[in-house]
Amino acid sequence: MINDLNYAVRALVRQPALALGAILACGLGVGAATAVFSVVDKILFRQLPYAGESQLVSVGILAPLDSNEFLFMANYLDLRRHAPPFDGVTAFQAGAAACDLSDAPATRLRCMKIDANFLPVLGVAPALGRNFSGEENRPGAAPAVLLAHHLWRTRFAADPAIPGKSILIDGVPARVAGVLPANFEMPTLTEADILLPLAPDEARERGAGRTLRAFARLAPGLDADAAAARLEPFFQRLLETVPPRFRAEVKLRVRGLRDRQTAAIRPASIALFGAVLAVLLIACANIANLLLARASARTHEMSIRAALGASRSRLIRLTLTESLLLALAGGLAGIAIAYAMLRTAAALAPAAMPRLADASLDARVLLFALLSTAVTGLLAGLPPALHGPRAALLGSSRAVARGSNGIGAGLVALQIAVSMTLLTGAGLFLHSLWNLESVRLGLEPDRVVTAHFTLGRQRYARPADQAAFFRELDLRLAALPGLDAAAISDSLPPAGGTRGRPFSTIEVAGRPPVPEGSGGMVSWRYVTPGYFRALAIPIVRGRGFTPEDLAPDAYSLVLSQSLARRMFPGEDPIGKQILQSLDRTSGAEVWFTVVGVSGDVKNSGLATETAPEYYVPRKSLPDLTFANAEPPTGWREAWVVARTPLDPLAAAATLRDAIQSLDPALPVETATMRGRLRDVTAGARFQSAFLTAFGVIGIVLASIGCFAVTAFLVTQRRREIGIRIALGAQASHVQWLSIRHAAYPALFGIAAGGLASIAAARSIRGLLFGVAPLDVLPVAGAALLLIAATAAAAWIPARRAARIPPAETLRPE
Repeated sequence: MINDLNYAVRALVRQPALALGAILACGLGVGAATAVFSVVDKILFRQLPYAGESQLVSVGILAPLDSNEFLFMANYLDLRRHAPPFDGVTAFQAGAAACDLSDAPATRLRCMKIDANFLPVLGVAPALGRNFSGEENRPGAAPAVLLAHHLWRTRFAADPAIPGKSILIDGVPARVAGVLPANFEMPTLTEADILLPLAPDEARERGAGRTLRAFARLAPGLDADAAAARLEPFFQRLLETVPPRFRAEVKLRVRGLRDRQTAAIRPASIALFGAVLAVLLIACANIANLLLARASARTHEMSIRAALGASRSRLIRLTLTESLLLALAGGLAGIAIAYAMLRTAAALAPAAMPRLADASLDARVLLFALLSTAVTGLLAGLPPALHGPRAALLGSSRAVARGSNGIGAGLVALQIAVSMTLLTGAGLFLHSLWNLESVRLGLEPDRVVTAHFTLGRQRYARPADQAAFFRELDLRLAALPGLDAAAISDSLPPAGGTRGRPFSTIEVAGRPPVPEGSGGMVSWRYVTPGYFRALAIPIVRGRGFTPEDLAPDAYSLVLSQSLARRMFPGEDPIGKQILQSLDRTSGAEVWFTVVGVSGDVKNSGLATETAPEYYVPRKSLPDLTFANAEPPTGWREAWVVARTPLDPLAAAATLRDAIQSLDPALPVETATMRGRLRDVTAGARFQSAFLTAFGVIGIVLASIGCFAVTAFLVTQRRREIGIRIALGAQASHVQWLSIRHAAYPALFGIAAGGLASIAAARSIRGLLFGVAPLDVLPVAGAALLLIAATAAAAWIPARRAARIPPAETLRPE
């Protein structure tokens, strides 16, 4: 083995071009596979940081406008009391609320409220201190907190004596119960700095109450489907608390915790991993072709070895030693490539790809890289090893490994077929991305800046304080120079976050109710009068809001065009009366008048159908505004949107200064609307970029393989080519002969790749937007690109073949 290794090193050093080509091919394949496995492993395979995580499930009801299951407080308390399929049920309040660590220096944090049994049900123990006690989880109890490990380490200098100490949360003293483990994560992957007790009040939360995310540990012998079946009595009791008109929209769902975390990204992860395995397969075929080309030049040498008594296993071992040596060098290069790819991916990763920023080359990933390297070396070395020459061929001047011609052509066809599939997938994703970024938004995002903030709970505890802040902010925005229009809203398109109600609950004066369960959901939001001008949303009929619509006795609505068509087909909606809410103080019904119809706007993502919606004036009046405030932040959270002819970055700074002039300690996040749109398409852009990169790698490797097999064919046919030239064959004829032999496997590979592309396109159709799985353009583009790459790769050895001196090839005869 040592002799074989020494010989392999010397032989490869004598042919550096071949060695570098093989190392590059293996490095690209192993590097890409290792980098993607590092990400996919954490998403799909790595054990979650909970004891017995396979028994943890998410449980709740599904309703429109929320793709994840949830429970209201009253339903959760009922489930917790009667949970036959579960060994434990726990929950936390949906969403992370902004809170302030008031100890100097004051810091804005993310707080979440959890039930006291949250950590025990998940099978997690605090890294320091203890869990919440039952007394701390009661209404009116002295506040207690659990600190996230990163907050304990950075803000409290990893103080081991922190449990038992008191800190100020929103100005209220709270005792630190413990510190969470370093690897702890919320089951929904929501980031949280501080956990607080949920403190459910069974006496006061008999109605719907707060919205919770509920999780449970399955009883032994049960799976999610069996648990859902046994929860049917609970679901029927839950439906009785739901107004009849809503019941058709409500469903029960129980699913595994990992399924809940990865449902949205599993298809993309599998697609990326499949693509990178395809690159690895191309790399194997590429190295095999390079070694076949080298083997053709060593036929005489191998025949002598066989004649001198070398066994078949001895020759196979020698060839495999060379391929494994090349693979090892390529694997080391691949680890470096994987590291660079991970760092690049982490810098460009969208928030929709969880755990990508945490991907690293740990022992598990390095073991995968080692196995990939070994498999690549073995698969690449087997074709040339199993088709070695025989001693009987030594007497012939044409001692060539029989069958190697067909193997090389087959490997080229395989590379091209796989590359064709990769390129088609990349083309489909790029077409989908183009469609996403070209979709009509219903607004004009250029020259628009946004600001997002949440008022502190301590300083703005009373509704009157919040109302006063926003009244003053309205005046400041109106007086700002350089703004064409500015407005305040509780949400902004196109990323969702709107309020919603079933279409069947919208009552029109003088009309019978709509049948229950029909019409789907309708979005709505609170906006100030400048909203439509700020986003350049057209008013197609009637008018938008004016300052008069903010008066206490004014009740106005603006409908979107699609909602107006649905509610008033063939009629003028202006002046129609719609029931919107109840007056909290009197309980009387409040009817709103339609004053205008606006253009449709994408409000729930770019890939979804435009949802019907309506707009309500945002008033700083506790009787109406705060009656519809929703936990956990209620009316304290707001978005400001402004249109400006100035530079957007300068306008964003002006907007931030105007807000912070009212409260210098208030954290404000600013962005351009164009930047927000880029964030919405970040996931699609990330997938497209990676698949395109893999497609380009596939083209490069396939081109190298085509070059190798064409050179291999030329080497095999040197004598024939010399005779042809000696007999007067033109150089162009010899070139075309060599290119034609390379074209056959290429055309076969393109045909096979076209069929494979159709199958692959069907499997990823759920990830595409506005693209048919049988889209001809990406398939044709991939085919033309591969034909061009194959022709270019075949031309160089063909040109070399045309220059072979006849005397050089005929002299040995």
